[in-house]
Amino acid sequence: MTHVLVTGGAGYIGSHACKALRSAGYTPVTYDNLVTGWEDAVKFGPLEQGDLQDRACLDEVFERYSPIAVMHFAALSQVGESMQDPGRYWHNNVVGSLVLIEAAVEAECQNFVFSSTCATYGEHDNVLLDEDCPQMPINAYGASKRAIEDILENFSASHGLNHVIFRYFNVAGADPEAEIGEFHQPETHLVPLMLDAIDGKRDALTIFGTDYDTPDGTCIRDYVHVMDLVDAHILGLKWLENGKGNRIFNLGSGTGFSVREVIEHSRAVTNRVVPFTEGPRRPGDCTKLVSGSVRADRELGWKPSRSTLEMMIADAWRWHQNGHYDR
Repeated sequence: MTHVLVTGGAGYIGSHACKALRSAGYTPVTYDNLVTGWEDAVKFGPLEQGDLQDRACLDEVFERYSPIAVMHFAALSQVGESMQDPGRYWHNNVVGSLVLIEAAVEAECQNFVFSSTCATYGEHDNVLLDEDCPQMPINAYGASKRAIEDILENFSASHGLNHVIFRYFNVAGADPEAEIGEFHQPETHLVPLMLDAIDGKRDALTIFGTDYDTPDGTCIRDYVHVMDLVDAHILGLKWLENGKGNRIFNLGSGTGFSVREVIEHSRAVTNRVVPFTEGPRRPGDCTKLVSGSVRADRELGWKPSRSTLEMMIADAWRWHQNGHYDR
């Protein structure tokens, strides 16, 4: 078997990556502490429960499976929380990633695919973001991810660690077969929050900030379907297997939508009213984050075929209606 170690494989994006890996002929090995992940989401390969900072546990897993690569998704990722408790993000995301990278190098697992974020860019007014834009994160979440990118560069120079870094824009949608999906506790992402409001599972969606410098006053984001996103990870893995070297890719659709536009599309897809209230801005939120990059298309051959709001919301709604994971 050709194993790939998937940290955070019980989480939203990681579980979808595991399904894509299995479809591509690999055996994903999920490494997850199940603090925010779900055991029910681990359907496509073995689960090894452990923490990133447990070096002995990581060493045992590397020895047992001899993975050809690591896909690293495990991280704390709530922007607001990172502003209130930055130390937790630096300790969990950065220290945990450093321990993982050291374990991979020691085990001679030299291919590393890293889940980064467009939050490393910070806020660039009226700029479509490509991979060469300056990185000026405005919250601890983005700063922690930028630090991990630097660590990977350092270990590439010192130990020959090959890596592909993907800077995500906003991920949405779910497995079209509704086998897995997006479910967090507490929930913080716009689309599932909105579907909960539509379905009466919460009183209303809160729009955080209506005074941004945008056409309708709400912030603008670039949304990419989770299945398109994980397809890029398979291409990134093959990129490394083919010896093409280190590379950074933005993953976004190239189209920005405001919060109000997402609400309107959700109403059209579900044919239901979206109850919402208006609240103040959240610390650390940018006005606009949209990818202007074509590098992933040009070099990886990645084309996000499902990344329309209609398809992302429809797939998420199908998962939403089919049930959630249980602890």
